[in-house]
Amino acid sequence: MSDDDLREPDQLEGVPLPESRSEVVGHATARAQLDLDRLPNAILLNGPRGIGKATLAFDVARQIFARTGDEPPEHIAAQVASGGYPNLSVLRKAPRDTGKGFYTQIRVEEVRALKGEAHLTRGRAGVRIIVVDSIDDCNPSSANALLKILEEPPADTLFILVSHRPGGLLPTIRSRCRSIALRQLSDADVRQVIGQRPGLDAAVQLAGGRPRRAYEALALGDNAGLAALQGWLKSPGSGPAQVHLAIADTLASDKAGAAYAFGRDMLTDWIAAEATNAAKSGAKPRLASAQALWDKATVLFADAEEYNLDARQTLISLFDAIKGHAQTHLLAPAQ
Repeated sequence: MSDDDLREPDQLEGVPLPESRSEVVGHATARAQLDLDRLPNAILLNGPRGIGKATLAFDVARQIFARTGDEPPEHIAAQVASGGYPNLSVLRKAPRDTGKGFYTQIRVEEVRALKGEAHLTRGRAGVRIIVVDSIDDCNPSSANALLKILEEPPADTLFILVSHRPGGLLPTIRSRCRSIALRQLSDADVRQVIGQRPGLDAAVQLAGGRPRRAYEALALGDNAGLAALQGWLKSPGSGPAQVHLAIADTLASDKAGAAYAFGRDMLTDWIAAEATNAAKSGAKPRLASAQALWDKATVLFADAEEYNLDARQTLISLFDAIKGHAQTHLLAPAQ
C-alpha cells in the first residue's frame, strides 16, 4: 500500500476503514446509551484499541445526518465513506508536508484549522459532526486547543471523540463529554466482523475480542513465537525459564516487525487484565504488584524504543517480572 492510498497512519492493507463499514457488530450496550434525539455537545467513545469505536462513531454520524438532513441514507453513506460529506470533519494525524508518512501526533495546526472550518456555514442541512480518531494522539498544545472549542462549541455541532486511554485525557475534556465505554467483542462477533477465511480460528484466539487484532494476526500467519507466548501467559508462574527465553529469541529477531509489536501488546494486555482482576479480588499486595508490572513494562518498552536497546533483553526482563508476580500472587494462596 503506497502513501497515496493511506487515509490514516495505522491503516491495514485490505481492511475497510471505519467510515466505510456498513454495519456495527456488537456493542449493543453502548448503542443503547446513545439517544440520537437528545444529543450532547460531545460524546467520548472509550475502550481498548481495535474493538470498533471509530466504526461506531461513523455509524452514529450517518444516522444523525439521515435524521437531521434531507438526503437519502445511501447517498450519505457513500459520501461519508469517501471522506466527502460536507457536514463531517475527521481529525486524525496528518500526512507529513513531505508527502511521505504521517506526523506522530495530532498537531495544534490541525486543531486550529478545524476550529476555522467548524465556524463556516454548513454544506448540508442538519447537524455538523466532528470525529476525532483518536484524541489520544493529541499533544498537550493540540489537546488544549481542542478543549477551547469544546468549551464554546459551534451551534448544531456534535463532537465524537475516540479514546483508547481515557484516563490519560485532560479531566476538563472528559467532563465536557458524555462518556460511553465499549468492551471487547465476543469471539462470535469477531468472526462476524472478519468473515470466513483461512487461519481464522487461530486469529480469533489471539484477538482477545478485538477485530483489529484478528486482522493483524491473519496478516502474520502462523507465528510460533506468538503461539508460544499465548500459551505461556496462561500460566506464567510455572514452567522452566527456557520457555520464555525461547519466546524472547523468536520475537526479538525482528524488533521492527509486526510480530514483535503484536507480542508487546499481548504482554501489556495481560498486565492490564491482571491489574483489573487484582482490583476485583481486593488483594492489595497483588494489585500493587500488578501496578508495578505495568510501570515496568511502560518504562522498558519506552526505553527500548528511544535508546534502541536490545529487544531480547527487554522481553526477558519483563518475562522475569511477570513470572515473579505470578509465582507470588497467582500460585500462592490469595492474600
